[in-house]
This record gives sequence, structure tokens and C-alpha cells, in this order.
Amino acid sequence: MASPLSFLTRLGDKAGSLGAVASAMGCAVCYPAIASLGAAIGLGFLSQWEGVLFRVVLPLSAVLVILANGLAWFAHRQWHRTTLGMIGPVLVLIGRYSFIRGLVYLGLAVMLAVAIWDLVSPAHRRCSVEGSALPGQPGR
Repeated sequence: MASPLSFLTRLGDKAGSLGAVASAMGCAVCYPAIASLGAAIGLGFLSQWEGVLFRVVLPLSAVLVILANGLAWFAHRQWHRTTLGMIGPVLVLIGRYSFIRGLVYLGLAVMLAVAIWDLVSPAHRRCSVEGSALPGQPGR
């Protein structure tokens, strides 16, 4: 059975990624390319909350993904997974506050790709808490 920390970090990563994408889909003025996709799948009603989605939900979702991936480091100790998981939300935040749409789109794509990668191939602990190697391997 997976540890509660691992479950919470995976849940936080997926919820944050979904929140960031949904908030970008609801902001037609800010992100027209992804908003048209959102309207096509029935999320056009989100346009009435554009201000809240752009100013509050998008940054908070990105911060949630950063925190979830930071905590995931303690669960699986794989720096490449943690780094890839943090690149997307950092790009979203940089693009959001510098008003560079391309960075937001790239960051959202990276967030979704990493979230799907984590669903397909979940992370496993590289070393135990005591610092010894995996079972069957000599300790450090």
C-alpha cells in the first residue's frame, strides 16, 4: 500500500494541474487558444469568473503543484521527477505575471504531460528512510 504522503502528493499534483488548466480555459481574454478548447467542451460558463480565475485560481493551482512536487521529493527521492514536476508551474507563474502567453501555454502543457506520466508510471522510493539501499542491495 502506498504511503499517505505519496497519495496526497499525487492527488495534489493532479488537482493543481486540473485547476490550472480549467482556470486558463475560463479566461477567454487572457488565453484565447485554450479558452476556445474549453468552450468547445462546455466550460464557456467559466467566463463570468474570468477575474477570479486569472488572479486567484491559476496562481494558487500552480503553487499547489509546486508544493505537491516538493513534498513528493520526501516520498520518492527522485530529483528528475521533482524537477520536471516543478518546471511547468514555474513557467505558468512566470508567464502569468510577465503576461507572456506562450510561457503559460508551455507550462500548462508540461504540467499535463507530467501529471499523465505520473498516472502511467508512478514514482517509487529510491532509498529507505534510514538511508540504506533498496532490499537486496548493500547499504551505503
